Amino acid sequence: MTNAFAEMLASHDVLLADGATGTNLFAMGLQSGDAPELWNTDEPDKIRALYQGSVDAGSDLFLTNTFGGTAARLKLHDAQGRVRELNRVGAELGREVADRAGRKVIVAGSVGPTGEIMEPVGALSHAAAVEMFHEQAEGLKEGGVDVLWLETISAPEEFRAAAEAFALAGMPWCGTMSFDTAGRTMMGVTSADMAQLVETLPNPPLAFGANCGTGASDILRTVLGFVAQGTERPIISKGNAGIPKYVDGHIHYDGTPELMGVYATMARDAGAKIIGGCCGTMPAHLTAMRAALDSTPRGDRPTLEEIVDKIGPFTSASDGTGDDAGPERRARGGRRRRA
Repeated sequence: MTNAFAEMLASHDVLLADGATGTNLFAMGLQSGDAPELWNTDEPDKIRALYQGSVDAGSDLFLTNTFGGTAARLKLHDAQGRVRELNRVGAELGREVADRAGRKVIVAGSVGPTGEIMEPVGALSHAAAVEMFHEQAEGLKEGGVDVLWLETISAPEEFRAAAEAFALAGMPWCGTMSFDTAGRTMMGVTSADMAQLVETLPNPPLAFGANCGTGASDILRTVLGFVAQGTERPIISKGNAGIPKYVDGHIHYDGTPELMGVYATMARDAGAKIIGGCCGTMPAHLTAMRAALDSTPRGDRPTLEEIVDKIGPFTSASDGTGDDAGPERRARGGRRRRA
């Protein structure tokens, strides 16, 4: 099969990815605790609308509604026997939207964590994890995705298991981790650790990076951490639309479209090749990001002080690598401007 995603990477200076899945589906009526993946068959028009929102906003790629598509996650909803079906249908709906876009749009098959802790800390074995990821990957492949997209991973063991599964499925892939604990993943991985990890895999990802985490400032610092390792692999940055706030019984993200436009250009200048949003990112944010990327000339790599000045303060004193604590502490005194 031709690798449409690799071709797009080679032909584009920067790629705009999509935004949030959950935030947009909640706006369409999904209830907390429900499995979004069940909507692939129960509410297909709403899933088409989710995908179409990204395409209309100018995204070059979007992720399928299959984040919780492993047997381990679907078991919570008594749907562990529907892994292949739900992933296939989620991909087919995406393929349908992308193929009628009038331009090349990549369909990326979203694969999230199993939700279980792997050995030796937890009970999930490497073999069992590979089996679950492989089952999901085959469903996404059958549905027609261009690339598999591992996201929000915390443990290197789970990252390796998914990589092995994707090799079994014979599919190209990308992978991101979530650096949400003082610049580290929940399992202690730093940006430097991840940059080194991907190069040790027998089938490394076409691109790697970070998604979700805390605010947009923090993910920009993580991108700088990847770049500092000298990687030549394309870097992904999918940051949340600001910081979550609890307002009137609901989670609200305070990042405006204008702020996310500034974030997008800073992510590009920091070294990211694929830029999108995560939690809280709606089509309006993506539209602003597309416009900013298309209209703003490339600039110098931003300093930590410039990130704080334009986006806001970091949520921790360091990104965990030990190289930025001094400059970052100075940056915390910078003025915050909500663009």
